[in-house]
Amino acid sequence: MQGYPDGYLSARPRWTTLSGLADIVGFRLGLLGRRLSAVLLDMVAVGLLWILVTYAYMWYAHGVVAYTVIPWWLFGVLVFELALLWTSFDIPLSQKLSGLRLVQADGGAPRVRQRMAYFLLLHGSVLLLVGLLARQPWHERLSGLRARQLSSGGVKPLPWYRTSVGIYLALTLVAVLVAALGVTVSMANLRRLVSDAWRAGNIWRAFFTPDTTILQTIFRDLIVTFFMAVLATAFAVLAAVPLSFLSARNLMKGPVGRLTYTVLRGTMSITRSIEPIVWAIVFLVWVTARRAPFAGVLALIVHSIADLVKLYAEQLEGIDPGLPEAITATGGGRLAVLRFGVLPQIINPYISFTLYRWDINIRMATVVGVVGGGGIGQRLYSYLQGHMYSQAGTAMLLIVILVWAIDYLSGRLRAKLV
Repeated sequence: MQGYPDGYLSARPRWTTLSGLADIVGFRLGLLGRRLSAVLLDMVAVGLLWILVTYAYMWYAHGVVAYTVIPWWLFGVLVFELALLWTSFDIPLSQKLSGLRLVQADGGAPRVRQRMAYFLLLHGSVLLLVGLLARQPWHERLSGLRARQLSSGGVKPLPWYRTSVGIYLALTLVAVLVAALGVTVSMANLRRLVSDAWRAGNIWRAFFTPDTTILQTIFRDLIVTFFMAVLATAFAVLAAVPLSFLSARNLMKGPVGRLTYTVLRGTMSITRSIEPIVWAIVFLVWVTARRAPFAGVLALIVHSIADLVKLYAEQLEGIDPGLPEAITATGGGRLAVLRFGVLPQIINPYISFTLYRWDINIRMATVVGVVGGGGIGQRLYSYLQGHMYSQAGTAMLLIVILVWAIDYLSGRLRAKLV
């Protein structure tokens, strides 16, 4: 401004504007969230190992189910303390995943008294939360240590068994296997597995002597199973293709797009987590068992849509953005970008995923029949319930032939698309 020296007037401070204040608050809350998440991750890791070891010990030593053998409040306090000790005196899981290391301000290795000060001050920062809001947390500023991103710099990393994270993962894996054995296997079952093996002889002999008089009936059910898989795959593709474009992160932009993406991906994840056999039970109650194949088809459609939407959307998210950007730069509209920039990149993977899902639906159509979803699975289950093992062996033989044939056919078709 004329008449005033340069720099006499300064810009308005950011914190005095609404948008600037919102940015500052968001930044501080982001710092708090990331730092608390690191502490919680280490606490979960310590607590999980404690629970697994306690469970395995109590089950094998006393034959009872127990998780902590101490009050829960004391368990929480001890887990919190152990997590902070791990953070202060070694490289915990959270720092390993983020590539951080505790070092002095000049980059040197921390001393024991600095680590002790860091451990004590970390309590105040985490419990009071205020210390974690600062750009440099209070416990780092006062202890003289910093959590910094460090590269190996050509230094050979330590073997996994000499790192605390490696030892932790190994112990957790062992504890999981030991606990799983205690839950699923007993000595009585192992003894019967060896001593009563002869009891299964009659069943296996019956399986390998199929009853050829029921081939016509079994083949008719096999055709129903095949058509169930075809119908389920066809309807699933019709629904999954448009939904996949709404579930691709790179295509759904803006507030509405992000909301649509989040809702659809969350819904598909929940739907996919429920097995087709459960959906078959739901639809059997819904449409009644008189239309059993229809219930099985509906179950396969629902699960196939959720599965294909995920596969299709991930393929969309992985496309090369250069071609769509080039078409846009030359004045092409959204339809032109979709037709010439996106579809050529996804058409073959989409067909490959569809064939793969059809292969899965052939197997799943047999499984949903176990609960009454129609097809050869329902017939096989009725034979097994009636101890008609020769007839069950016939059904199993035809199922194997069908699954092998479809697997071979879909594999050859997918190979043509590569």
